[in-house]
Amino acid sequence: MVLDIFPNKKEENKLEVTADSREKESLVIAKLNKANMNVNIKHLKVGDYLIEDTIVERKTVKDLVSSMINKRLNNQLKEIQQYPQYLLLVEGNYIYHQKSNVHPNAIRGFILSILLDSKIPIIFTENEEDTANFLKILAKRKREKRQGNKNIRAKKKIRSKKEKMQYILEGFESIGPKTAKKLLKKYKTINKIVNAPQKDLKNLIGKKAETFKIVDEEIKRET
Repeated sequence: MVLDIFPNKKEENKLEVTADSREKESLVIAKLNKANMNVNIKHLKVGDYLIEDTIVERKTVKDLVSSMINKRLNNQLKEIQQYPQYLLLVEGNYIYHQKSNVHPNAIRGFILSILLDSKIPIIFTENEEDTANFLKILAKRKREKRQGNKNIRAKKKIRSKKEKMQYILEGFESIGPKTAKKLLKKYKTINKIVNAPQKDLKNLIGKKAETFKIVDEEIKRET
C-alpha cells in the first residue's frame, strides 16, 4: 500500500466561506460545495455568511418581507455593521412577491431606506445558485486582494547622479531645490560649487553663497 504523503494542492487552494449553522439545510450550501469551495459550518452571532472581513445577511423575498413587517431586519442590519464590510443579499423577485399583501412601493421605499439611510449595499440574486456564485466571486476577490497586498514590496528609489548631487546640496543651510538646480546648471559638480569664487556665487544666488564660504573655511581648517 502506497501512502500519499503530499498534500492535495487543490484542497489547499480552495476558496473558503463560513456559513451560519442555520443555513446548513439551504441549497446555497450545496451549490457552494458543488462549486468546489471549502464551506465551514458554525454558529455565527451575526449574519449568514462570512468571507474574511465581510459579513453577508441573506434574505429570500419571503424573509425580507416578513422581517420588514416585524422590524427584525432593522436589528439584523445594525448588527452586521460591526464588521469592516457588510452587505444584504436578497434572493428572488422582491417586488412581485405573490404571497405578500405588502404593496410593492412599500418594499421599494424600505430598500431605498436601507441603501440611503443605513448605507448598506444590497445585492439581488435570482436563486440559490446565483447566490452561491456571488459568494464565490466575493471570496475570490478577497483572496486576490490579500495576496496582492502581500506581494507589494517597498523599493528604495534609485536616484540619478544629478538627483544625488541636488539632494546633497539641499542639505546645506538655506539651499532649497531651486537654488540647488541653479548651482548645478552652472557648475555641474558639488566640488566646483564649493571651490567657486564667492563673488561669482553671490552674483548667482545672493547671500546664500555665504553657506559655501563657511564650508570652504571648515575644509581648509581641517586640512
